Amino acid sequence: MQDLVLAPADFVALINQTLESAYPSVIIEGELTNFRVSKNRWVYFDLQDDQASVKFFGTVYNLPGPLEDGLKIRVTGLPRLHPRFGFSVNIVSIAAVGEGSIKKTAQLLAAKLEAEGLFDPARKRVLPPIPQTIGLITAANSAAYADFIKILNERWGGVEIRLADVYVQGAQAPSQLVKAIEHFSQLPAPPDVLVITRGGGSIEDLAAFSDERVVRAVAASRVPTLVAIGHEVDTSLAELAADQRASTPTNAAQIAVPNRSEVIAGLQAAGKSLGLSLAQNFQAALSDLAQGGEYLTAQVNLLLKNVQESLVSNRRLATLFDPHAALKRGYAIASKAETHVSSIKQVKLNDSLAVQLSDGKIDSKIIKITGGI
Repeated sequence: MQDLVLAPADFVALINQTLESAYPSVIIEGELTNFRVSKNRWVYFDLQDDQASVKFFGTVYNLPGPLEDGLKIRVTGLPRLHPRFGFSVNIVSIAAVGEGSIKKTAQLLAAKLEAEGLFDPARKRVLPPIPQTIGLITAANSAAYADFIKILNERWGGVEIRLADVYVQGAQAPSQLVKAIEHFSQLPAPPDVLVITRGGGSIEDLAAFSDERVVRAVAASRVPTLVAIGHEVDTSLAELAADQRASTPTNAAQIAVPNRSEVIAGLQAAGKSLGLSLAQNFQAALSDLAQGGEYLTAQVNLLLKNVQESLVSNRRLATLFDPHAALKRGYAIASKAETHVSSIKQVKLNDSLAVQLSDGKIDSKIIKITGGI
C-alpha cells in the first residue's frame, strides 16, 4: 500500500475538515495564562492545567470583560490548525468559572466601567410614572416572568407587554441579551421603559449580567432601563449601569407601575382637599367682596358729600359775584356804547351813558366829572 503524501496546505485542510466533523465545537476549562491583546483587537492566551496547555485566539469582542492571568475560565471555541501559526482554538465565548474568578472579573470590569462614568448617578434617567408599554427581557418560562406579570397586573392593569424571550444564563445569554436591548432601542416606537430581569441563582448563573457587552448595552439603551437580577443581596454590573435597580422581579413590577388603589385613594384625598380649599377660598373671597363693598360705599358717600359741599360753596361764590345781586343792593352799572365804564378816564363831558339799575335802565348825559370817591 502506497503511503499518502500531502502538501502542507492539503494537510492543514484535511486536519481542519476532520476537526470540523469530529469536534465542531469544544468547551475547555482551565487556568488563564499568557493573556495579551494585540493592536486593541486580537486576543491571545493559553489555558493550562498540571499536564497540558492549549492556545486560544479571538477578538476583543469575544471578551466578557477585563481578564488577567490566574483566573479560571471556560472557553467555547472551534479547534483549528492555522497554515502559519499552528494549532489553536478560535474563541466563540468566554466565561469565568468559580466564585473567586467570577468575582475577580466582575471587580476588574467594575473598576474599568466606573472610571468611564457608566455608573455615574448623573447620567441616570427618571422612569415614566405610568408606562403604557413595557419592553420585558427575560426567559418566558421563568418564575421571574410569572412573578413580574402577576404583580404588574395586580397593581396596574392594561399595560402592554412586549416580551423578548432570551437565555438568562449560559454561553448564549450575553449575546441574546445584547440583541434584545438593541432591538427595543431601534424600534420606531420603542416602549416607555425596558425591564431586564431574572430570578436568583448561583454566581455562575448570574454571570451573564456582569458581562461587559451586556453592561454596555444597558448603559447605551435608548429606552430608560429597570434591571432586577437575582435576590436582594445579588448585584450585577448591569444593575449598576441601569437607570434604576430593583431587588427582585417582584420589586421591579412594584417600581414599574404604581398601585391603582393607592392612586385612586390619593386622587380622592386630593379632590377632597381641593374642594375644601376652594370652599375656603370662596368664603374668603365673599368676605373680601363684602368688606370691599362697604369700603367702596363709604368712599362714594364721602365723595358725594365733598361734591355737595363744593356745590354749596360755588353757589355762594356765584351769588357773591352776581352783578344783579349788586344792583339789588343799590349799585348801578354805567355803559358807554355797550362798554361798561369803570373809570372817569373812559368818559368826557356831554357823553351819553346808559345806567343799569336793579329794575331798569336810565339814559343820561355827563354834565360834570369829579374825581375821587
